Amino acid sequence: MPETETLPELVPDVPETVVRPAIHLDHCVIHVSDWERSTAFYRDILGAEVIPVGRGYAYRFGGVQLNCHGPDQIGEPRARVPVMPGNSDLCFRWHGPIEEAIVHLERHGVPVELGPVPRHGAVGEGISVYFRDPDGSLMEFITYPAT
Repeated sequence: MPETETLPELVPDVPETVVRPAIHLDHCVIHVSDWERSTAFYRDILGAEVIPVGRGYAYRFGGVQLNCHGPDQIGEPRARVPVMPGNSDLCFRWHGPIEEAIVHLERHGVPVELGPVPRHGAVGEGISVYFRDPDGSLMEFITYPAT
């Protein structure tokens, strides 16, 4: 995803197309209470690349990263009301049938809390299942129909 990537924007009542910079999510921050337990979950269940950062870790998924606050590591600057362990709600795209996601979670001993249920995500209508990370943050796998 090049930094110079642009997207055309059609503006009503303006005959030309206006070019604006593309915006993509680069990273967000979660808070974990136990580095070892969280690292095992995000690596083994979600397939994250584990990146050592200071006394803790970040979890990378291709071009998107979860930076972490945790024991002995709180980033600066931070939100006015920082997120606490268990307060996040994250959705990950599962590439394949939702039934495979459910089998994957079951194989790792992670209970499905809700689903499969229809949901609206970043690319339209999909099917989701919900589960929790070790701190209780809500996790979601969403799949989209093949087109």
